[in-house]
Amino acid sequence: MALEPKTADEGDRPMRVRLRLPLAAFELRLDLSWPGRGVTVLWGASGAGKTSVLRAIAGLTRPVEARIEVAGQCWQDSQAGLWVPPYRRRAGMVFQEASLFEHLDVRGNLDYGLKRSGTPWRDLDAAIELLGIGSLLDRRVVALSGGERQRVALARALTTSPRVLLLDEPLASLDAARKREVLPYLQGICAHLKIPVVYVTHAMDEMVRLADQVVVMQSGQATAHGPAREVFDHIAAQGWGLDDEPSTVLEGQVVEVDAQWHLWRVQAQGLSVWIPQEGSAPGGRVRLRIAARDVSVTLEPAQSSSIQNRWPAVVQQIVPAAHPSQVLLQLQCAQTTLWARITARSAHHLQLAEGIGVWVQVKSAALLS
Repeated sequence: MALEPKTADEGDRPMRVRLRLPLAAFELRLDLSWPGRGVTVLWGASGAGKTSVLRAIAGLTRPVEARIEVAGQCWQDSQAGLWVPPYRRRAGMVFQEASLFEHLDVRGNLDYGLKRSGTPWRDLDAAIELLGIGSLLDRRVVALSGGERQRVALARALTTSPRVLLLDEPLASLDAARKREVLPYLQGICAHLKIPVVYVTHAMDEMVRLADQVVVMQSGQATAHGPAREVFDHIAAQGWGLDDEPSTVLEGQVVEVDAQWHLWRVQAQGLSVWIPQEGSAPGGRVRLRIAARDVSVTLEPAQSSSIQNRWPAVVQQIVPAAHPSQVLLQLQCAQTTLWARITARSAHHLQLAEGIGVWVQVKSAALLS
């Protein structure tokens, strides 16, 4: 079941955010626009000003200077003296903590959102199905897991028929298992929405999985902004992520499903990659993040190995890593650049040098989102 699309007029109008807001450590200054649909990820370290941007869009914080436009409506124009209060902005918000009403069951929480909107929401059944919460409707909130609570919180935010969905690190409070549970649901619902979604995170895996557009933020400034693929390349060219772990992001297509072993084979930028299956069908588009810590190097292709992803590559450069016992290898592999983090002792033992041909290995299990 698919969510009903908004009108072309609503969905195609760009979202514009220009603001100036003094904060304790710096002054937040942005002047950005992005498409009126799809997921824009605000990505950066904690304290970069990402949440302050969301609060300004929602009207929970009032910048000293701003012009904010969503779906063709101007919500704030400081020069014209225009200020639309939060309750009239129709901005759906989901925070790190679900903030559900504990005294109500799931159905009661959704009904609350519907009453706030004032009009029946024709997409509710579709959202319930996409978020997998149909079996939870009569369950009390206190009986839900963390992942279930966030899925319900997302559905409740959508019942208000928002013009923009604002997600403030909605997975940050979840452990790794619950995060893997929620991400596919989140990805599915975002793919079906015809409104802009602004998603705040400092987690690279969430950005890679969800983003159509990326704004990289640092100390209140946008240091990079644009389509996800372009920004991924920008980050990769610098060689570092927020966790000081060089990574490569691949985009590819599922070309084979091994149902017996629950694996996908993805064709991505000249590489054939086996990854854990997550329920898609052949032809589906996926993104993969390959971190340097998950790449090993051999001089010859392994004949007997548990590692199924093995490709020829050429060493482009060898640079020191953060720890003196390690080095980073920049490798040209098919149509992309991979990074490998290995010990300096291993590099010496293999007599690695720029221009040498090697084989790289990546475990399929390491590519589990």
